[in-house]
Amino acid sequence: MPKLTLIRGLPGSGKSTMAKKMWPFVHLEADMFFTDERGNYRFDASKIADAHGWCQHECREYLEMGADVVVSNTFTRKWEMQPYIDMATELGIPYEVVTATGKYPNVHGVDQKTIQRMRSRWEN
Repeated sequence: MPKLTLIRGLPGSGKSTMAKKMWPFVHLEADMFFTDERGNYRFDASKIADAHGWCQHECREYLEMGADVVVSNTFTRKWEMQPYIDMATELGIPYEVVTATGKYPNVHGVDQKTIQRMRSRWEN
């Protein structure tokens, strides 16, 4: 039976690093939507809803194929995880939520002001 793992944390907390160590899980994150075929990251804030929709769609596809999936996104608020939790529940798949708390370089260039805003709206 497949399993879904959600990794949440602020930028630079080690979400992607943690997810990559969970191989052979399929690793997904909304930021992948902004990475082209050459590996260049080009964030476009106007497409963030599309990115999360893509991530949820891919997650469902892989789970339905029987793959274990790990999704690493900031998930600062509980409602941001809810579509994945609902998906797992609907499919009868176990899930877990893990919080990354490391201190790594912020690879996507998120400024400190934005990170502080995210920190202030964090829900346990």
